[in-house]
Amino acid sequence: MALALRPPDDGDEGRYQPLAEINVTPMVDVMLVLLVIFMVTAPLLTVSVPIDLPKTTAATVTEPKKPIIVSVNRDDTVFIGDQKVAAADLASRLGKLAAEDPERVVYVRGDRTIPYGRLMDLLGLVNTAGFTKVSLIAEAAKAR
Repeated sequence: MALALRPPDDGDEGRYQPLAEINVTPMVDVMLVLLVIFMVTAPLLTVSVPIDLPKTTAATVTEPKKPIIVSVNRDDTVFIGDQKVAAADLASRLGKLAAEDPERVVYVRGDRTIPYGRLMDLLGLVNTAGFTKVSLIAEAAKAR
């Protein structure tokens, strides 16, 4: 609380009266600074807990590999990734990729105009090559 002496009014000659007002602006400034400091330091305190972790011989977790994308366009042309693949070479190419890592995810994309049977043949070919994680890709419908 700040006390200040107010100069006399016209009726009070020579008498000073105390002016008692609380200036809260500095207190608000300090509180905001403290709030920001605590907001910044609180997340850092949880990470810096000293722990002596045990040792293990387990294999390290690896990053998931990039999925294989097999696409069929409306002209019945097949692509693996961005590379065009001849129909005769498709089974051997998929077999080589499956031999490297059969746990990789394969995404199959088919144009909406191709026959359903053609898409099923392609899915069967991917499965026969040795892949077990196969997903179909579709485009999300627009909200109306």
